[in-house]
Amino acid sequence: MTAGAPKRRLPWAYRLVALLLRPLLMWVTKRDWRGLENIPAEGGFVVSTNHISYADPLVFAHFMFDSGREPYFLGKDSLFAIPFVGWLLKKCGQIPVYRNSAAATDSYRAAVEGVRAGKALGIFPEGTITRDPDLWPMRGKTGAARVALETRCPLIPVAQWGAQEILSPYGHKPSLFPRKTMMMYAGPPVDLSDLYDRPIDTKVLREATDRLMDRITELLEVLRDEKRPTERFDPRQHGVPEIGDPLGHHEIGRAKRHRGRDGSPS
Repeated sequence: MTAGAPKRRLPWAYRLVALLLRPLLMWVTKRDWRGLENIPAEGGFVVSTNHISYADPLVFAHFMFDSGREPYFLGKDSLFAIPFVGWLLKKCGQIPVYRNSAAATDSYRAAVEGVRAGKALGIFPEGTITRDPDLWPMRGKTGAARVALETRCPLIPVAQWGAQEILSPYGHKPSLFPRKTMMMYAGPPVDLSDLYDRPIDTKVLREATDRLMDRITELLEVLRDEKRPTERFDPRQHGVPEIGDPLGHHEIGRAKRHRGRDGSPS
């Protein structure tokens, strides 16, 4: 944690994982951390970043830990079914997400309770690795916005770039050397105050989510020194599965061939 950051009582498993992984990450990566001053020092909040690689959670957790706020993630339930890994995740206080099932309500309730207990709750708003052919943020799911609106906590946007060089999207063979630079950029909280007194319905959730994805994309433009596509990628419009490995990127490649030069569907 950063010097002067308030000490928190972490689960023993969390302390153990941090003790083992942080020195390893310091050795195998270079880091470009920006916007750490925008991470709240106290209280619960939601922090969301774009999703580009299976390596994202490690890089994101490293960034957050260095900010002085250890993150607690919503992770897909299949990870919790892996022997030992699932047990360790639970002991670290991480929260399983049961996608497309009635148990998803329990995950949402646990997320809200976590924020109200003062935790930094990490949520990948896209729900999976982006299907955008050029790895720009795609259409977001509404979970992060829902928790932020329910608790009225800060919603912190974070852009990241570099993890895909360690492990390509849906890749399984890491490339650690020469060392790659992991870039993370946290922005000020997304302003949702004008939505607080409105019913949390589909329209409000979509508005809040679009604001979050817009802000993440703006931060990513700075990291990549590029302009975003004119239209955000929507898997449903391109016939790409919204969850799971899209057949080794075959579907993403097909979508790219049908995308115009300006980023909009052709």
